[in-house]
Amino acid sequence: MSEAVRDDASAAPGWLDRIERAGNALPDPATLFAIGALLVVLGAELAVRLDWAVEKTVNTPVTEAVLGADGAPVVDPVTGAAVRIAVVDESGAAALRRETVEVKAKSLLTADGIYWMLRHLVKNFTDFPPLGVVLVGMLGIGVAERSGFIGALLKAVLLAVPSSWLTPTIFFVGVMSSMGLDAGYVVLPPVAAALFAAVGRSPLAGLAAVFAGVSAGFSANLFITSLDPLLAEFTTASARLLDPSYAVAATANWWFMIASTVLLTGIGWAVTALWVEPRLERPTAEPGVEAEPELLPVERRGLLWAGLVAGIAFLVLLALILVPDAPFHGAEGKFPRWVRVIVPLLFLGFLLPGLVYGKTVGSIESDKDAARMMGETMAGMGPYIVLAFFAAQFIAWFAHSGLGEMLALTGGRLLASAGLPASLLMLGFIAVVATGNLFIGSMSAKYAFFAPVFVPMFMQAGVSPELTQVAYRVGDSVSNVITPLNPYVVILLVFLRRYAPEAGIGTLIALMLPYALTFGVTWSVLLVLWVALGLPLGPEGPLVYVP
Repeated sequence: MSEAVRDDASAAPGWLDRIERAGNALPDPATLFAIGALLVVLGAELAVRLDWAVEKTVNTPVTEAVLGADGAPVVDPVTGAAVRIAVVDESGAAALRRETVEVKAKSLLTADGIYWMLRHLVKNFTDFPPLGVVLVGMLGIGVAERSGFIGALLKAVLLAVPSSWLTPTIFFVGVMSSMGLDAGYVVLPPVAAALFAAVGRSPLAGLAAVFAGVSAGFSANLFITSLDPLLAEFTTASARLLDPSYAVAATANWWFMIASTVLLTGIGWAVTALWVEPRLERPTAEPGVEAEPELLPVERRGLLWAGLVAGIAFLVLLALILVPDAPFHGAEGKFPRWVRVIVPLLFLGFLLPGLVYGKTVGSIESDKDAARMMGETMAGMGPYIVLAFFAAQFIAWFAHSGLGEMLALTGGRLLASAGLPASLLMLGFIAVVATGNLFIGSMSAKYAFFAPVFVPMFMQAGVSPELTQVAYRVGDSVSNVITPLNPYVVILLVFLRRYAPEAGIGTLIALMLPYALTFGVTWSVLLVLWVALGLPLGPEGPLVYVP
């Protein structure tokens, strides 16, 4: 390892240890949500006792009384109230009247409030939007990952390119590996290191490049992944604190994420070539530590059959979307029908090739093996399920108390009065999220905290929930490679020590910091330019919120 890296490693642990101690001092994310729910209860009670009220302007339908033959109002015989009907305008739409109403907090410590919390405890959990989305998607992904299909596919892509294109290919595959969630973290680093060593380059550079692609580029992709519907459901739940009819599509950030994939691949290539790799010397690896990257014949055969099945499935899907009267043709409400079923499609898209690959290579011999893989995947989702339970209570109590709407209205007025453009608001939000990522590692945990506050608040300033979601994805991704709370940083350190036994966490941070800094700046610039040009973020991905 070069002297420059050793110097950085010896200097880094001072401030890094302080960050690590601060992060480790925080409770578990599930505990944080439990504390947050308690603070909601206390905050609502305080707001009630202080008689805090916020005014908002709403549109209410204009109605008129129904008159009988004698000219008198018709009365409902059950309720005794006059029967009223909606007035329509010249276009045939319901006429609306803007009026100001007062919003007050609702106490959760009254008899009714305590009953409501307990009465809805189970319902809050089972109706929590991200819960079913993640679990259904992971059933298919788990089979594809545990059968070996995703690992073999990633390995095949890396082996199919010339050595001169090794760095950008590693970055591209690293970014695209988010389709398999955590598979890229585990499969790609040892393969990338072995490939770099095989062509006479530092395996540390291979480790750094692929980890930057997988982790710092986690949110980007050319395709819709399971992350998109997960974040969309969080954003939808948060937007409905202010607008009960609002819905965010899983495709809302697609165009921006495609552009981000191209940008990060190019920037990562440049940082590796100009900044990271020149500082590294090729260390002498111990005999036998370099993993054999070649695909076995059975793996090639498995990929061939799995690819054939995936191709047929894709053609069938296109037919179901394009053929008139097919199940996914047309739209349902705001979104195309295929968007409505994106999570089941992701499930099938991973399950089918995973089953075929596993059957071909022998990792799946019967339906019992596939069921076992799904069961093991769900067992691994245990911490997420616990987190989802407490997050569901926090969000539900926050909405029921009225604090979410009141804070959004108050904060939105402050933002609106400041007159800041959307670009500056999003840059500030990116910085907040990137900093928070150093202390709370889970992406879903952070967004479950940030979304209910910032999504409706920025809506008040005219920023669409879809744009807020994009800014969150940028901020969360860029600092993934340097946060001690990313569990895969430890895995990378293990791989790092295979080639540099004296390497420590300071070495790792010095290796990855250039990616975090350059990705943070260039990705933010891309977002600012995107907003300035007024480009949609994706299908059903507006930049502006219009009440």
